[in-house]
Amino acid sequence: MAVAALLGLASPVLAAGQITVGVGDNILGLDPTDLNDSVSLSASRLFFQGLYGFDRNLKLVPVLAERSEVNANSTEYTVHLRRDVKFHDGTPFDAAAVKLNYDRLRDPSNRLKRQSLLEALDRVEVVDAFTVRLILKAPSGVLLNYLAHTGASILSPKAIAQYGADISRHPVGTGPFVFASWTPDTLKASRNQQYWRQGLPRLDGVTIRSVPEGGARLALLRSGEAQFVFPLPPETVQIVERDERLAIDKTPSIVAQYVALNTTRKPFDDPRVRQALNYAIDKAAFIKVVYNGFGTPMDAPVAPGIAFYNKQGVWPYDPAKAKQLLAEAGYPNGFETEIWNFSNTLNNRASQFLQQQLAAVGVKVAVNPLEAGVATTRLWGAKTPEEAQVRMFFGSWAPSTGDADWALRPLLSSRSYPPALYNLAYFKDDAVDAALQKGLATADPAERKAAYDEVQKIVWEKAPWIFLSINTLVLGRDKRLVGLSQLPDTSVTYEEAELK
Repeated sequence: MAVAALLGLASPVLAAGQITVGVGDNILGLDPTDLNDSVSLSASRLFFQGLYGFDRNLKLVPVLAERSEVNANSTEYTVHLRRDVKFHDGTPFDAAAVKLNYDRLRDPSNRLKRQSLLEALDRVEVVDAFTVRLILKAPSGVLLNYLAHTGASILSPKAIAQYGADISRHPVGTGPFVFASWTPDTLKASRNQQYWRQGLPRLDGVTIRSVPEGGARLALLRSGEAQFVFPLPPETVQIVERDERLAIDKTPSIVAQYVALNTTRKPFDDPRVRQALNYAIDKAAFIKVVYNGFGTPMDAPVAPGIAFYNKQGVWPYDPAKAKQLLAEAGYPNGFETEIWNFSNTLNNRASQFLQQQLAAVGVKVAVNPLEAGVATTRLWGAKTPEEAQVRMFFGSWAPSTGDADWALRPLLSSRSYPPALYNLAYFKDDAVDAALQKGLATADPAERKAAYDEVQKIVWEKAPWIFLSINTLVLGRDKRLVGLSQLPDTSVTYEEAELK
């Protein structure tokens, strides 16, 4: 690549206030209450907001709420709403809209993927036009964190009634941008002229393009066709740093990279096999080869930035120990299996690295990258563990509440099997289930800590995953683009972004 040829060139002329963003995966939908993946959830933030949100340090901040009060035993939250907000279709935002949305999300018959965010809620009461009371089934000190998750965003009641099951293609919220169009690989949004925050947004429009191949994303950025790309291929960071028109932003993340092992199927039903695979992977080499060193080895089932994180240590790289455990489990010559991943450059590279390392201990792994639509069907189409075809799945989890419950329960509770949630390891442990429910049902920090300490200890030992890394988020942008924020969960906020 002729790097010098692009250095010193005049910056391309941009349409006034318009930016293009390149992302690594396809957008699968735009109803935030019914999405699994971070790319789609992040895109939905153009259009939608919740009662609360997070700043770039994951500090809880009010958004559509002005303030809230909680009773002495943390079973009732009274939330006072903003009075100056309208949905994009002109419908007023009020307490009735909040109740309708929360009741819709909580209703099991709707089968919305983010239903469990409001699992603690017993009912929603409208106190007056701009006040709601949230009655809980049990005490909770973190309800507002769940309301801040993008999956608990508020949709226009008029749009819900009008579009029904097709609402995911017709996003109507209170956010800074309004929906313009969406094709399989391109989403367009334009400025919300009636936005409730004075002077915002600063951009006239945002286009998000899905570009799974890392080199193609880099080319978009360097040519000026895109002003922001994520993830930036980590091996290209130095190339971008040498381009005086471009900048690199690095954000410590709460994103865990791991391989879920289907514990209901041989050979992964044996903990010794699962432990062997953890010994077989050199985590430092994994981070260096796949992510160019931008990350740290996992040392607990959750990232250090998550509330109640409890360090367990790093599984050491010990191929001899891996072979010993495999032999003890009855696999002295290893075995054959396959690994799935969402198909993009980094995920494919990661699975290939794992394939090579596991081959060294006799485990032959076929790599099977899945396109987005196929992956959704194959991963979440199974109605029971018996129907599940997954053996190994390389993926990641960004617990956007910042709390240990959402970092653990959706992935490790036996009530979280697909299609309800994301326990692709089909892991079941009675002590873990009990501790997760205890942590969810109390507002006492000491009790919650004890519960999540127990969960992390058991999960680390029983190893339903290959524990890999917590990565640093690396994005590339045009230096003229400022004010754009990426949160530690990978989500992006465009509200204050502008071109200088």
